[in-house]
Amino acid sequence: MSDRAPLGGNSGTDGRSGAVDVRTAEAPPSPIAPVPEVPERQRRRVWKRRRGTGRPNVLAGVLATIWLIVVAVPLYFLVSASFRTRADYLSDNPLAPPPEPTLENYATVLTGDFPTYLLNTLIVTIATIAIVVALTVPAAYAVARNAGRIVQRGFSLMLVGLAIPAQAAIIPVYLMITQLRLYDTLLAIILPTAAFAMPVALLVMTNSLRDIPRELYEAQTLDGAGPFKALRHLVLPLAKPAITTVAVFTSLTAWNGFLFPLVLTQSVDTRVLTLGLWDYQGQFGTNVPALLAAVTLSVIPIFVLYLFGRRYLLSGLTAGAGK
Repeated sequence: MSDRAPLGGNSGTDGRSGAVDVRTAEAPPSPIAPVPEVPERQRRRVWKRRRGTGRPNVLAGVLATIWLIVVAVPLYFLVSASFRTRADYLSDNPLAPPPEPTLENYATVLTGDFPTYLLNTLIVTIATIAIVVALTVPAAYAVARNAGRIVQRGFSLMLVGLAIPAQAAIIPVYLMITQLRLYDTLLAIILPTAAFAMPVALLVMTNSLRDIPRELYEAQTLDGAGPFKALRHLVLPLAKPAITTVAVFTSLTAWNGFLFPLVLTQSVDTRVLTLGLWDYQGQFGTNVPALLAAVTLSVIPIFVLYLFGRRYLLSGLTAGAGK
């Protein structure tokens, strides 16, 4: 008699080798962790929150309504008065709708030098944003990735610019612009505006890049990516919120700039919107409806920019808040 096991059958073995067939072997059942029981009060609270039947925050609603009124009333007055005539503006209630809306004020603005002022302001704003973003992104990348003493001290020295107002440095800026023969040019406005916007932009960008996990940088290094390749393929896509935030704040600074255009330019060809509004102020009076029409038109581009950038604005402002 042979001691070998019979071939085939349901014995769970392979007739050729005598090994156990893993396909028919059953794995032991894995233990299931018990689900913690949620208290009845907490479940009701979650259910009410999902259905919107929780207790309303009355104080927050009242404060939000007050803030909405404070913001909406001046905007309404601005737009409403721009459709009035000068006689209606002086005689009617300023908060009442215009009795006879007219586009005469907008026609007066658009047929004057307003398009030139708008074009100059757009050039100054776009050029300032390009310079600030192009310089702050690699600088913030160097500060976030390099813990050397020289880099960190340079970063601290750069932040000192936050405490220096433009009014305190206007005379040295004027002397440098005149020595460079840039007086009465758009470049005379662009360069100082970009320089004074750099500290805030660098601070926001650095805090955002510090939020990028170190493991992602190490993965780029293991893949053979150098610093420039990591900056292009890793940092730039992840830094879109910070870049948008920097672009929005820089555009506001350049768009509303008044001191540098006033001191560093003098001709009509280099005049921007903030100086062009003086055209509606005469020696014996001011055409207020036309002035408000020009203000309304000057607000539209920056408002459109905010609408496109508001998705990333909050995340860019809160970057690095948890560190």
